[in-house]
Amino acid sequence: MEFLQDVHVWYALSFIIFSAIIWQFGVPAIVKFLDGRIAEIRKEIETAETLRIEAQEMLAQYQRKQRDAAQEAEKIIADAKKSAKHFQEKAETDLAESMRRREAQLTERLARMEQQAVNEIKAYAADLAMKMATDMIVEKLDKKTNEKLVGQSIENIEKYVH
Repeated sequence: MEFLQDVHVWYALSFIIFSAIIWQFGVPAIVKFLDGRIAEIRKEIETAETLRIEAQEMLAQYQRKQRDAAQEAEKIIADAKKSAKHFQEKAETDLAESMRRREAQLTERLARMEQQAVNEIKAYAADLAMKMATDMIVEKLDKKTNEKLVGQSIENIEKYVH
């Protein structure tokens, strides 16, 4: 048993016993610890995956909302342009109608003024002709002819009255 005297043998034997004890008691504890840690990491990965999916869904939702908002803004702009065009066309139509009415009023007023001027000229011409005729009759009419005309006029009036 000389080999039991060798230090290396005791070192080797101590190592084997130590390894067996560690294997018997330490490995299950280490495995249990590692399994627990693996479970925690898996749970964290699952949580992270769930959060990633939720984030993607939220991103897609916000992108849809942004797209919808952009479409709504485009629709509002298009409606505003359409309304502005409609108001412009209505204003142009109203202006044209107003101008047409104003022109008709002015034409009518001008026609009335022309008629009034014609009537005034006719009245003036009639007055002037009457005055000239009166002047001519007075100049050329003597007293005897005048009395004769007045008498005839009175007779004519009496005929029409009775």
